[in-house]
Amino acid sequence: MANLITTKRGLDIPVNGKAVESIGTCTLPREFAMIPDYYHGITPKMVVKEGDVVKAGSPVFYDKQFPDTKFVSPVSGTIKAINRGERRKIMSIQIENDGKMDFASFDPLALAGASREQIVLRLQQSGLWAYIKQRPYDVIANPSVTPKAVFVSSFDTAPLAPNNDYVLGNQMADFQAGIDALAKIAPVHLGVRSGKKTPFSTVKNAIITEYAGPHPVGNVGIQINHISPVNKGETVYTVAAQDVVFIGRLFNKGVVDLTRTVALTGPSVKAPQYFKLLPGVKVEELLKDKIKGNATHRIISGNILTGDKIPGNGYLDPYATQITIIEEGNETHELLGWGMPRIRRFSMSRAYLAPLLETKLMRGVFGHIRYQWDARLMGGRRAMIMSGEYDKVLPMDIYPEYLFKAMITKDLDKMEALGAYEIAPEDVALCEFVCTSKLPLQQIVRESLDLMKKELE
Repeated sequence: MANLITTKRGLDIPVNGKAVESIGTCTLPREFAMIPDYYHGITPKMVVKEGDVVKAGSPVFYDKQFPDTKFVSPVSGTIKAINRGERRKIMSIQIENDGKMDFASFDPLALAGASREQIVLRLQQSGLWAYIKQRPYDVIANPSVTPKAVFVSSFDTAPLAPNNDYVLGNQMADFQAGIDALAKIAPVHLGVRSGKKTPFSTVKNAIITEYAGPHPVGNVGIQINHISPVNKGETVYTVAAQDVVFIGRLFNKGVVDLTRTVALTGPSVKAPQYFKLLPGVKVEELLKDKIKGNATHRIISGNILTGDKIPGNGYLDPYATQITIIEEGNETHELLGWGMPRIRRFSMSRAYLAPLLETKLMRGVFGHIRYQWDARLMGGRRAMIMSGEYDKVLPMDIYPEYLFKAMITKDLDKMEALGAYEIAPEDVALCEFVCTSKLPLQQIVRESLDLMKKELE
């Protein structure tokens, strides 16, 4: 029987617009883009030029520090443009899809007899190493370092997150092959949701642990903190559940097929559902006639807490498993702001009446309250208030207020001592959501981890 870990700290945010479990139809657009900035911590070097023809899985650029680590095209087609910024920094590579989906092939490699070095090299050359990250620093993993463990979370507790039981239920053969490959690198810890029947409970070659509790219990960082905290000098790898399937497809079929099931979600979506998409797809065609009303909307590549804001003609980032759409709120003007006793406003601090009505009895009579959500900050930035509000939503054995203060002041010694090695921006997203001081905590963590990597490695 799997071990059970229960957390009480956290917060499930009731956002409308969860995707129904059906696959929508859409035609892949002609234009795709690879944006190197999404692959945090690398220095890209091009291997193609404008006009070159590429296959799905063909290398487009590589990491200057680790030349074997390639980044590959998601589709077959032609390199339409290589856009550069200041000091010739590569901003994006536009690829025109030819509609044929020709795959680059890789020689067969039997997992049973393969060594760790062979597995790592194959993942680097195929472009799939980009989907393996590491703690500390939350960057693409260093292939020359042997980790003490690989962590995979089979479920996502973020608002409106896709249901991996539905998304991956018919792809368990590829998922198992991906786990088998990762197990050649280090012992694999697989987190599953407690209290529900899930296909991940029967996965072999992994140490399975069940988790119960509110978001962010599905975050791999929370699971690492409870099972194998990262101390100085240690490294763990992390891989998202859908990305494990990419690895399995490579070893089962010999091709790099980056097709993933993406949930189109949010209160501004007419019919939230799932779509089969590829990384770097231009979302303009997908979203056509799918957004409610005429208000200004925010399109988020990812979930509502940690995703990136993209324009209407922007591109899906390579790690996103959902697209969320909410109103910007620019046209909303409210009398007395937060001071009015509003019904359809959510507040963790019970400042509004609605959360008080979210009892089991009241839900049975009136149903769930449909909260009004938009992208407004609802306040201004101010000094950090030591109120313990971060501790209520971060189920990790650290002192978040003190860690954030050390990060703001760039005190590397205190950052090390207070747990910065095992934290990532996504782990503090709820802290940012409930923050009375309106501090950009995810940005603070990201910049601090980059500083630590630069100064301590």
